Amino acid sequence: MKKYRQIWGGLLIGTANGLFGGGGGMLAVPLLERGGFPPKRAHATAIAVIAPVSFVSGLLYAFQGFAPLSVLLPTALGVTLGGFLGAKLLGRMSGRGLSVLFALLMLAAGARMLFS
Repeated sequence: MKKYRQIWGGLLIGTANGLFGGGGGMLAVPLLERGGFPPKRAHATAIAVIAPVSFVSGLLYAFQGFAPLSVLLPTALGVTLGGFLGAKLLGRMSGRGLSVLFALLMLAAGARMLFS
């Protein structure tokens, strides 16, 4: 039963990530925490799962003409460097601090989408 739930959760996360161009991690983290993962492990696992999915989605977007290479390449460089920095910071943060920061980010993203 547990594997069945993981597969369905992964399907939901992958679909959201591909449809919205990201955001699967915002679903993956709470689902992993609900499954018993501590915050740091949930965030790290979410990134490890989302990274290849985002790469594949990005390629599909680029080949379909939705993501111009003039934007894609410099942004990919920035995201790669930022991901390295974020992974380093994750090791230095407390699980509680990480959860609070993540919740604030989710609230800010939701508010921005509702009010802009």
